Amino acid sequence: MKIKPNALQKLLHRFLMLRWVTAFFAPRIHRLDKAFFEWTKGKHSIAEILGWPIVEITTLGAKSNQPRTMPLVGVIDNEKIALIASSFGREHNPGWYYNLKVHPECEVLFKGRTGKYIARETEGDEYNRYWKMAVSYYIGYEKYKERAAHRHIPVMVLEPKN
Repeated sequence: MKIKPNALQKLLHRFLMLRWVTAFFAPRIHRLDKAFFEWTKGKHSIAEILGWPIVEITTLGAKSNQPRTMPLVGVIDNEKIALIASSFGREHNPGWYYNLKVHPECEVLFKGRTGKYIARETEGDEYNRYWKMAVSYYIGYEKYKERAAHRHIPVMVLEPKN
């Protein structure tokens, strides 16, 4: 699924890449998206305004073993979904990344439909391919990569569970 942001979305993307804007929205946007997702029964998210496909994943907590649900930008590749663990360029990888590393089986809600998936981390050519796809959705990932230069930004691929 190739996405090309329109002019308004590109302008909004540039605004969202600003460090102070990222710092403000990073800890809050998932709460807003989650509420909107629930209100629309998993069919829409606030981030759609930005041209991003949002998936809601439910994992088990790496330490707690309790269900954790999070809306995330999904890089859609036919039946596979890639997730970029940029955490907005912050110091650490996001919690959902560690959850998927410990408990790779997850449930995904996308456009009102749910499915079971198995997560795995990418590397090499596959990593580069998904990274380029993600940057085509949102150029801000490159800015996040600069900010997180002290760490590798993982890319997780979710594949449908048979």
